[in-house]
Amino acid sequence: MNKHALYHKSDSLYSFAFDRDTAELRLRTARGDVASVELIYGQKHAFCIRRKTAPMSKAYSDALYDYYTIRLKLDDKRLAYIFRMTAADGKAYYYSEDGATTEYDFPTAFYNFFQLAYVNSNDVMPRCEWLSGAVVYQIFVDRFFRAEKTGADGKLLEDNGYIDLKWGAKPTPKSFAGGNLRGIAQKLDRLCGLGVNTLYLTPIFTSRSNHKYDISDYYNVDAQFGGNEAFAELMEECKNKGVRVILDAVFNHCSEDLMQFRDVCKNGAASPYHDWFVINGDKPTKRPLNYEVFAECDYMPKWNTANPQVQEYLCGVGEYWIKKYGIDGWRLDVSDEVSHEFWRMFRTRVKALGADIALIGENWHDSRSYLRGDQFDSIMNYAFTKAMLDYFAHGTLTTEQLCDKLNELLMRNMTQVNYMMLNLLDCHDTHRFYTMCGKDERKLLNALAVELFMPGATMIYYGTEIPLEGGYDPDSRRCYDWGEHAFADKVKDLLKHKKLRALCEGEVKFSCENGLFIVERKASGQTATLFVNNTDEQLSARGVTVPRQCYRITVE
Repeated sequence: MNKHALYHKSDSLYSFAFDRDTAELRLRTARGDVASVELIYGQKHAFCIRRKTAPMSKAYSDALYDYYTIRLKLDDKRLAYIFRMTAADGKAYYYSEDGATTEYDFPTAFYNFFQLAYVNSNDVMPRCEWLSGAVVYQIFVDRFFRAEKTGADGKLLEDNGYIDLKWGAKPTPKSFAGGNLRGIAQKLDRLCGLGVNTLYLTPIFTSRSNHKYDISDYYNVDAQFGGNEAFAELMEECKNKGVRVILDAVFNHCSEDLMQFRDVCKNGAASPYHDWFVINGDKPTKRPLNYEVFAECDYMPKWNTANPQVQEYLCGVGEYWIKKYGIDGWRLDVSDEVSHEFWRMFRTRVKALGADIALIGENWHDSRSYLRGDQFDSIMNYAFTKAMLDYFAHGTLTTEQLCDKLNELLMRNMTQVNYMMLNLLDCHDTHRFYTMCGKDERKLLNALAVELFMPGATMIYYGTEIPLEGGYDPDSRRCYDWGEHAFADKVKDLLKHKKLRALCEGEVKFSCENGLFIVERKASGQTATLFVNNTDEQLSARGVTVPRQCYRITVE
C-alpha cells in the first residue's frame, strides 16, 4: 500500500458537518491501491468500548488518487472514527491519527482516533439554496443596450455626449457605447425567455471609466447608467418577474477621485483618511509610486481593509444596497487580496440582513480558506473554465483526464460549497469561449451543457447566446448584436433543463464510455444524464447515440 498517498484530517475538507445531523467524511488513497474501505465509528466518549461500522464508497478519482466518501447520520453530535482498509493485495490496515497500521488498540483509541468533537449549529457551512438553481446572466452594462429617456417635449433628459463608440464597433479600453440600466430593464422579458433568473451586473457606481471598477462614489449609480432612479426601476422590474440581482463590490481598491483619497492627496498625513490606504510616506506620489494599487494602475489606490474605519465604511456600503434596494447578492472583486478579517465582518453584517444573500468571491485559484462558512458562499469557478478550455478549445485533455480534473475540483471544497459555485465559460476578464473554440457553435453548446450539469449556478456572459465573439479585454466587451440569432434558441432549449430537480439537488458523477463524456445527476428518484461527444465521429453508450460534436440529455 502506498502510505504516502493516504490522507485524512479532522475538521477539514475531509471531515465536516453537511448539516446539523449529518457528517461527511472523505479518505484519500492512491489510485487503484485500495479494494475497499470501512468506517469504524461511535460516540466520542464511548468509542473504546462501543462501535459501529459502515462501508464507504469510492465516489471520485483523479489522476493520482481515489476518494472514498460517506455521509453519516449522527445519533450523537460527538463523533469518533477510524478507517479499516483492504488493500488491492488483500492485506488489511487501520488508519488513524497515527497513520496506517496493521493492528489497532481500541482500548486506548482516545489517544489517536479522528473526531468531529461536537457539531455546533453555527459551525455548519450553510447553503444559499437558490444558487444551485440559478441561471446567472452577466452584463457589462455599457455594452448591452441603451434606452433613451425623454421628456414630454421629446428632448433627451440624460446626457449622451460622452458616447464615443459606434454601436457594434470594436471597443477600446476607454471607449463608451452608452448601454444603461433602463436598457437592461427593456430587455428583461427577452432574458427571462432565454431562461435567465438572475442578473449579475459589473459595477454600476460613479466612475470615470466604462467598466467602473474604479469607483469614486459607492452610494450613487453612475449618471451614464441612469442614476439611482434607473436602478430602482430595474430592481422593481426584476422583483416583479422573479429575477434576482447580484452587484459587483469593488472593495480591494477605489478611484483616485474618491473623496477620501483626494483628501489624503491634499492634506497628507494630517488627513483623517491617511490610514484608509496603504501609503509609504505623508502624501501619495505617482513618480515614484509610493502607495499600493490594484495591479499596476496608479489611478486605483488600494483600500487598507485591515483598518477598522475602512471596514465599517465598506460594510456600510454592502448593507446600504441591500436595505434600500433589496439586491440579492454581491460578487466580490479581487477578493483574495482583501483581508480575511474584513470578509468575516462583511459576511456577519450582510447575512444578518438575509441568510440567502449570496457572497461570491472573484478568486481564480484554490480558495478553501475563504470557503469554511465564515467568509464567502462560493467563488467564480475559473478552474472549471480552464478545464473546459483545455478540453473543447485546446484539446490538451482527453475525456478520461477531464473526468479526473472535474473530480479533483469537487474535492477542493465542501459539498455545500460545490452546490453554490458560480460556474462560467467566460466573462469580461477573459477571451470569449466561442472565439477560443475557433467560432465552433457545436463546441460552445457542448461546453454550456457541461456547465449546466455542474453543481452550482450556471453563468452566461452576455452575448454568449448569439454567439458573440471577442478576444482579450477590451475585445471581450463588445456591444450586443440585437439582430435575430438562431443559436439563441439552442441555448434556450438547453437552459430549460436547469429546472430539473436532479440538476439543482443531485449528486454528480463523471465518467467516460466509448469515447463519450458522461455526467449523471441523481436526486429524489430523478436521474438526468448528459452525453457529450467531443469527436468527429458518431458515438454510442447506454443505448444513446450522439452525433459528432453534439450532446444528448436523458431524464428518467
